[in-house]
Amino acid sequence: MTSTVSTVSTGGVARWLLPTGIYVLLSTPLLWLLFAIATNALGPDPAEAVMEFTGEWALRLLLLTLCARPFARWGRPLLMRFRRSLGLFCFLYASLHLLTFGQVYIGWDGVILLEELAERPYVLVGFSAWVVLLPLAITSTKGLRRRMGARWRQLHQGIYLALVMAWLHLLWLVRSDYGEAVIYGVFAALLLVWRVQQGRVKRA
Repeated sequence: MTSTVSTVSTGGVARWLLPTGIYVLLSTPLLWLLFAIATNALGPDPAEAVMEFTGEWALRLLLLTLCARPFARWGRPLLMRFRRSLGLFCFLYASLHLLTFGQVYIGWDGVILLEELAERPYVLVGFSAWVVLLPLAITSTKGLRRRMGARWRQLHQGIYLALVMAWLHLLWLVRSDYGEAVIYGVFAALLLVWRVQQGRVKRA
């Protein structure tokens, strides 16, 4: 009896520790950023540093979210268990990226925003990627997934469009060193190729 209780207790602790550890890991970049802001450790242009940091982490988590399904197919289901959390943290960092742009670069001026969208392609695709991610974040609850059924799956296929636009946003922002953009692009391309292949398998 004691052994059974001990096993149940250990299992319960393990089930609690793993999600907690994942949330801590996903929050760590944001906590580091807040610490860097508080200690003036972001260099001569803090706003630019915040923009780059939040944008890069949004893209990293977007790629990691999309890795969940292929990893699960290959017998590594951990990411799949936390795919919703990964997606929501991706949206959080993307929103912080957008909020920084709105606060620092356009001062929440709608006219300036429209000018930026019209004149700067990287702003247009970046903003469009966030717009695509917005309904995905809103409908990420289990209840809405059940109620929406097949429409939920169709809507959430938009994450691949968001990935392409987020990568273009990065590529068009780069001024000299394209190495990082190429690395992200390779990962994005592999995920897109895998998704297309899976679609063909299902139709076969």
